[in-house]
Amino acid sequence: MHETHLVFPQLEAVYRALAPVSQAMLRVVVGLWMVPHGLRMAFGFFPGTGIRQGNVRMLAADLATWGYRPGWLWAPLIAATELVAGPLLALGLFTRAAAVPLVLFLIVTNFERWRVGRYFWNKLGLEYTLMWLVATFYFLVHGGGPYSLDRLIGWEF
Repeated sequence: MHETHLVFPQLEAVYRALAPVSQAMLRVVVGLWMVPHGLRMAFGFFPGTGIRQGNVRMLAADLATWGYRPGWLWAPLIAATELVAGPLLALGLFTRAAAVPLVLFLIVTNFERWRVGRYFWNKLGLEYTLMWLVATFYFLVHGGGPYSLDRLIGWEF
């Protein structure tokens, strides 16, 4: 690898100190971002926020009509992905294992968003979900980082 030459080499120590903090902050945000979505679809939290699903049964019915059959299988898997894997990622616990279902879910979500609205988020496109896919993929590849429970317990995949 080649060495990067900083324009302001005096900032190298600051960058090195902030790198693991920024990685942990991103991991927490990416993981916790999933939770409100799971709570909204599985339990009806946050009514009036743009979707009609208020429980897993309603989500299953909608998934089936959208072509994701059997909806009764996918709905609880989506809810579990958001409500279990999201917090695990945020904590940095079993980070790579938690990132796998999130990445798979977001890949499918991006295909769906492209089908519905193409690119722009305000047209229900993939602009927003693509960003989350890339951020989640980062943790699949890199793990939880130095400020993670994986690192604390000394065990990573």
